[in-house]
Amino acid sequence: MGFRLPSIIKRTSSSKTVDVPKGYLAVYVGEKMKRFVIPVSYLNQTSFQELLSQSEEQFEYDHPMGGLTIPCREDIFLDITSHLN
Repeated sequence: MGFRLPSIIKRTSSSKTVDVPKGYLAVYVGEKMKRFVIPVSYLNQTSFQELLSQSEEQFEYDHPMGGLTIPCREDIFLDITSHLN
């Protein structure tokens, strides 16, 4: 069973060699730490700021993947970000 990703969110490989376009930010989500590239404009949205607060509580400023880690399930992340478009 598949699901459709919102067109503005880009799922990328876990390789750190993938470039992040200007105006975007790489985040790691879920148990498998899947990498998503999201617009930096999401940082101003209240619902996304709640995810950032959870990340700060869990990881402080030590993110094991080298990028921003969001501590929630992938499906929840996709649901929240799909409402930000």
